[in-house]
Amino acid sequence: MPRVLLVDDDLELSSLLAEYLSRDGFDAETAPDGEQGAQRALAGDFDIVVLDVMMPGIDGIETLKRIRARSTVPVLMLTARGDDIDRIIGLELGADDYVPKPCTPRELSARLRAILRRSAFQPDASATDGPLSVGPLTLWPGTRRATLDERPLTLTGTEFSLLEALARQAGHVVDKGELSEAALGRPLGRYDRSIDVHVSSLRHKLGPRPDGCSWIETVRGRGYQLLRDD
Repeated sequence: MPRVLLVDDDLELSSLLAEYLSRDGFDAETAPDGEQGAQRALAGDFDIVVLDVMMPGIDGIETLKRIRARSTVPVLMLTARGDDIDRIIGLELGADDYVPKPCTPRELSARLRAILRRSAFQPDASATDGPLSVGPLTLWPGTRRATLDERPLTLTGTEFSLLEALARQAGHVVDKGELSEAALGRPLGRYDRSIDVHVSSLRHKLGPRPDGCSWIETVRGRGYQLLRDD
């Protein structure tokens, strides 16, 4: 049973969501503010965190910073509908995805399951799904590990899924819709910049190629491709 931490100062809403998630197969608990939310998330007792952006005191953005400084636990942000700035900042800081408020409990549950499916440790897969290598980049899908020039890469679950999708078609363009399904588990929405922001984060973590270019190339109007080191 996946353990979910709901961090929101709206106690009535978080209680309602926790009750629904508990009936839907989750072990859901709540935290009333960012301070407690960060502490409990970093204790390592939860599989995923739902984090509201708008909270008094330590807001969701600052809470996310504290979590990401020490943990790659999946984080789903709750953002105000139409507030693209908070969404982009959250994704840039390492949030796996976002859901605009108000959202239905059913939608939240579906998003949580999508993230967990792509973030889960899969010990059985490691025996049958060997390393995936593209030049100096190596991924182990079964254990969700990645290295570049034998240097470990610290990736969120969403970043790993995105990099894996690109690596499996290295040298070929992968459209954003396909990347959204692979990395986020949902269709790409209109004006949705989530994939662009995750790609930007991956570029930063991968660093430049020996020739100074990025490992991930933008193909305008089509998508992205991971360059082969041939």
